[in-house]
Amino acid sequence: MKIKELIKSTESIVLILQFILNVSITFLAFILAFLLIMELKDIIIFLISVQEASFGELLEQILIFFLYFEFIALIVKYFKEHYHFPLRYFMYIGITAMLRVIIINHENAKDTLLFSFSILVLVIGYILIKIASSISDNQ
Repeated sequence: MKIKELIKSTESIVLILQFILNVSITFLAFILAFLLIMELKDIIIFLISVQEASFGELLEQILIFFLYFEFIALIVKYFKEHYHFPLRYFMYIGITAMLRVIIINHENAKDTLLFSFSILVLVIGYILIKIASSISDNQ
């Protein structure tokens, strides 16, 4: 009798925590969508106003836009996958973030090489995940 009550209370706690998590992630998605729109506005203004800014600054803004976009896609996938974050989306975000870092901080060749190596590690990890998932799908 006590075990059933404990299981029931544990399940209700899990449901409450899942609800709080879902509400928080939904709120985060709205904030990210707003920031995505603001970044798009900044990119359009940047393109319309002929500034003497470098190509690197425009590319940095575009990569920030894609980071917001990827986080929103991750949240959408979270709800579509029944409250599960696919690992490959984190890898996409990591690769995009590292590309942004390379574009911003490319003065030091050693740091750029290390950042490039980290992208290589993320790509290799992504390939290994794809291979492992295709093997498990075939079995």
